Amino acid sequence: MTAKARVRAAARSCIESVQVFLRDVGAGLLEVSHNSLALLGLVVVGVALFAGGREEIRTAVERHTLDWLLARQEARDPQVANLQPEPDAVARATAADPKALPRAQAAVATWLARRYRVAPEPVSRLVQEAWAVGHRVGLDPTLILAIMAIESSFNPFAQSPVGAQGLMQVMTHVHDDKYEAYGGVRAAFDPVSNLRVGVQVLKECIARAGSLEAGLRYYVGAAISGEDGGYVGKVLAEQLHLRQVADGRTVAINASNAAPAPAGPASPALVQPARANNAEQAVPPAASPSAPAADAAVVAMNR
Repeated sequence: MTAKARVRAAARSCIESVQVFLRDVGAGLLEVSHNSLALLGLVVVGVALFAGGREEIRTAVERHTLDWLLARQEARDPQVANLQPEPDAVARATAADPKALPRAQAAVATWLARRYRVAPEPVSRLVQEAWAVGHRVGLDPTLILAIMAIESSFNPFAQSPVGAQGLMQVMTHVHDDKYEAYGGVRAAFDPVSNLRVGVQVLKECIARAGSLEAGLRYYVGAAISGEDGGYVGKVLAEQLHLRQVADGRTVAINASNAAPAPAGPASPALVQPARANNAEQAVPPAASPSAPAADAAVVAMNR
């Protein structure tokens, strides 16, 4: 065999060896890829099953997906895309950081948020306001919060069939004068404004009736019939829960609102009593309606 033939044979042998090597490498990579994809699929299925069983993860995924879809919709809709951002819009939000509240208020806000399935930030702002207003006018803050809980379950847009509106279900058309200080009757749907007006109405009811229980019947419009459908008992039971939570005791979020046992003479007051010499608590005589008009006003007061 000539030298030239030997070179050609050697070259052909090398090429065949390289081809065999490449085929083996390709087959190996294919096998590894196949096994890796199978393993990856198993991991994905496992993660999906785990996430599907965890409510918080499922909620986060749904929220992320919804945000992505909304972003895509906004990008496609020129009218939405041209809306100007409002960096100061957060100032309109009724919210506060629960961690910034005193211990008792933070505990109450957290408990209410869990019990009524609402966000803790807006509830924290309402708790903060109830404490401030309650101490200013001489009402127990937990009483104010208990009324909001029973009246609206902390829905600021709630409305009854007879027109009671907002968190404390104030009859807006009856107490429209009280909303003038807040810009008009539409402030009934501003949580803080509704709370403050509701406290004004509640103070007048208690001062007029002479006791907390009777004042609550005035507030709910049951002063004449005396039949409140268990309203007073529910409010006082909820207030008792809130006082216990504020004192650091554990109260189940599904605790019953059955009426508590009547308080004895030595029991601590659930509300600071109205005093005749306290101009802030007593209703001025000039503001008190005559007997027939008073009864009509009581019925219309809140329901």
